[in-house]
Amino acid sequence: MSQRVLLSAKEIHIILHRLACQLLENHLDFSDTVLVGIQPRGIFLAERLAKILKEDYAANDIKLGSLDITFYRDDFRRGDKTLAANTTSINFLVEGKKVVFIDDVLYTGRSIRAALTAIQSFGRPEEIELLTLIDRRFSRHLPIQPNYRGRQVDAINEERVKVHWKENDGEDAVYLVS
Repeated sequence: MSQRVLLSAKEIHIILHRLACQLLENHLDFSDTVLVGIQPRGIFLAERLAKILKEDYAANDIKLGSLDITFYRDDFRRGDKTLAANTTSINFLVEGKKVVFIDDVLYTGRSIRAALTAIQSFGRPEEIELLTLIDRRFSRHLPIQPNYRGRQVDAINEERVKVHWKENDGEDAVYLVS
């Protein structure tokens, strides 16, 4: 198994600031916008973006939540191993709000489909957008595309994209594993 660095810590830093600026450009004061990190790995990206928006761009009204999609997945009972649920933490209303789903890698689109179903338990959003750090564009099973993307990656066959976050993995890096 070999792995190659797709993004270094410096490149991730630059991409996160670009994504934060794109969010600011489209949502200005965030009074009608909420950020929702998709568990388990999207929450690291969501927290990092919220911190950048608050500290570097003085966006003060950021509402950040996390959404567990485990029991909404269409492959929930298909594997041999038992899936463990993560935590959903949404302490605000999504009714009539603009929701930005945040995930680290967009692969088949099935996680996002599950998130679309799961968010309905918290109200009916006015609009839903998708922000992803990595977009694996040739791997989609569903017609789902990101509104905001950090980097597009053409991973084929059995190649995998692994995102490491300093908070969880001790480093910021994105690897292509083959």
